[in-house]
Amino acid sequence: MDQHPQPEEEEKESKKKQPGNSYIKIKVFPFIMIIFAFVFVTVLITTVVMSLGADKEVKVTIPERNEFTKLYNVYDQITKNYYQDTDSSKMINGAIEGMVASLDDPYSTYMSKKESSQFNDSISSSFEGIGAEIQESDGHIMIVSPIKNSPAEKAGLKPRDIIQKVDGKSIDGDTATEATNKIRGEKGTDVTLTIKREGVDQPFDVTITRDEIPIETVYTEMGDDKIAHVTISSFSENTSEEFLKAVKKLDKEGMKGLIVDLRGNPGGLLDQAVNISSMFVDDGKVVVQEEDKDGKKTAIQADSSANDGYKVKVPTVMLIDDGSASASEILAAAASESGDVQLVGTKSFGKGTVQTATELDDGSTLKLTIAKWLTPDGEWINEKGITPDKEVKMPDYASMTVPSASKSYKEGDYGDEVKTIESLLKALDYNVGEVDGLYDTDTAYAVQRFQRDNGLEITGVMTGETTSKLVELVQKQLTENDPQVNAAKEMLK
Repeated sequence: MDQHPQPEEEEKESKKKQPGNSYIKIKVFPFIMIIFAFVFVTVLITTVVMSLGADKEVKVTIPERNEFTKLYNVYDQITKNYYQDTDSSKMINGAIEGMVASLDDPYSTYMSKKESSQFNDSISSSFEGIGAEIQESDGHIMIVSPIKNSPAEKAGLKPRDIIQKVDGKSIDGDTATEATNKIRGEKGTDVTLTIKREGVDQPFDVTITRDEIPIETVYTEMGDDKIAHVTISSFSENTSEEFLKAVKKLDKEGMKGLIVDLRGNPGGLLDQAVNISSMFVDDGKVVVQEEDKDGKKTAIQADSSANDGYKVKVPTVMLIDDGSASASEILAAAASESGDVQLVGTKSFGKGTVQTATELDDGSTLKLTIAKWLTPDGEWINEKGITPDKEVKMPDYASMTVPSASKSYKEGDYGDEVKTIESLLKALDYNVGEVDGLYDTDTAYAVQRFQRDNGLEITGVMTGETTSKLVELVQKQLTENDPQVNAAKEMLK
């Protein structure tokens, strides 16, 4: 009787007939337990590794900031123990303002959402106010420059005037942003500034009617001599486009020479100054250099591609004064050092730093000084200014405070304002006798003749329409007989 092998033996025999194959005999239950144990250990190890990894990730992304421990402690003490309820948002904003103020930099500032909106208005659109660029200086608010044709300029405010009070309230210690908020207001409303001016013994009040300050920043005129006079009042987001359009039009009208007037220009956007500089400087030449805190310098070169390749071909002179600051100094320095353009006037303001404005998540803005700017030749003009090639000063009466039309000045009065009235009348060729600040018989008689010549009521008293007419005619004469413009024209001829 044949015997049939057991299944295991059959497979074993079969495996032996296939060289290279191996076989391990194992029972099922122990094998399953081994698999289970292996899976358990794998899961345990993975969990531990991921836990350690997560711990490391937290430490990397959220490092300890020991320097803030004191700040947190003070915050906690105030919110816990102060005798009244506190405003967390106000406290945090105050802490940020304090950090920025500690930099002791008049150009770095923190602005709330509302203040940020007003700041953007001054750069990109019209706004309502007096039209003057201001900055902090040794705890005071100083005027950098009034904007051309603004209420501030018409009221006689000058660069480096110190604003001590706004509507009778002291602003000493205010930030520039805080002072701006107090000075600005709706069109048609009045604001009274108490001004301290170098060379004037006593502070004086100037009442200014607020108006809309337009976005237009370029003004042109050209006489029969075909010498164009182009004034740039500030550098806003469309200034280079305005300037390009203006000079192209003047070119078509036969322009033979160009005076670029940067007097009283407080500056503005860097890219606009670079674009205009590129119309006077050969492409590839340096317009301005930026130097960061590590001393690394980056040169910005002229590139006329932003101006349709346009270059000014006619002889050019630029006018500067102590109200020319920041971007206007960049343009003047670039045109002078890289473009061989002559500068006429008086030494510029001297602002040699670059700021950037970063909008934060809540709509507030941090304006921070990030670099020095240097002229193409590597000069840092901060607090030194740019010295013109030809220095020409304006007459003394050009910088005098405009007398208030709301006040009355009559025979027997004495003071600086009377001295100003005498100087202005003398500038119009009226004989006032000695300019000594005394409203004497000679002064009263000069006022009477002025009133007669201009069809005004003859009273001998300087007030109202008489004062307004005096200021109007002096400004007209100054425009028609501007010694700096005349000097520039002579150089071009």
